[in-house]
Amino acid sequence: MVHDGRLSHYLFVAQPMSLPVFQIDAFAERPFTGNPAAVVILAAARQSHWMQSVAAEMNLAETAFVRELSSNRFELRWFTPLTEVDLCGHATLAATHALWESGTVQNRSDICFESRSGELNVKSLGTSIELNFPLTPADECAAPDGLLESLHVDGHTIPVTYVGRSKFDYLIELPKSQHVQHLQPDFPKLKQVDVRGTIVTSLAPAESGFDFVSRYFAPAAGIDEDPVTGSAHCCLADHWGQRLGKSELVGYQASTRGGTVEMEIVADRILLRGQAVTIFRGTLEA
Repeated sequence: MVHDGRLSHYLFVAQPMSLPVFQIDAFAERPFTGNPAAVVILAAARQSHWMQSVAAEMNLAETAFVRELSSNRFELRWFTPLTEVDLCGHATLAATHALWESGTVQNRSDICFESRSGELNVKSLGTSIELNFPLTPADECAAPDGLLESLHVDGHTIPVTYVGRSKFDYLIELPKSQHVQHLQPDFPKLKQVDVRGTIVTSLAPAESGFDFVSRYFAPAAGIDEDPVTGSAHCCLADHWGQRLGKSELVGYQASTRGGTVEMEIVADRILLRGQAVTIFRGTLEA
């Protein structure tokens, strides 16, 4: 047995705190679809470098950290394996699901998150979760050097019908859904483009039941392709809402896992709706 007082003190303060952690598939009606996110429920504030280390360990597109501030009010932060981000839809949906399912918030009551994108209000809507997010419209612009080449759309074999940039991402519109679905980007080259991510989209086939399809690539943030990206739909809803003259839309993100996002535009806000499924829960001992 060690009796050194200094060592005993070190061992005491170094003991980890057990924190609830979840992995949840968001924008999903069944397991192993949609977009997986980790959610950690904090008992107290933690340093950013610790949260970044946890996100790297989880190695998912996003890890959300929630900390209670007052009744049904929480701080919310999102981290990819490489960096903290300003807005993330699927991890917000996952965080809401975790708070309700764990009993941290009772009776599926409304939640207000304080985030780097301001207050985000969330509520239950039947079996779905409704996120109240800001619209992030894209303004038409020229494509930066390397962007279209990295996507293997050069305006010849696959014509590009629109290029824009939102607060966070580039938005590329292609004429057919097959073009979007069959893209095989050059990720090392795309990583060199100075932007959070790139949205590629087109109208959906009329018989599909969707208004548009999309895919989302963010290699600079450590995510080659994100399965279902809620924050991208804050841009997509504005783009296709104007194109189609609609305030209510349904989009399908055509990744390998795939996912459906329901949207309603209300002034300068967008209501994103989707479901979530818990894959596992445990404790973080760090």
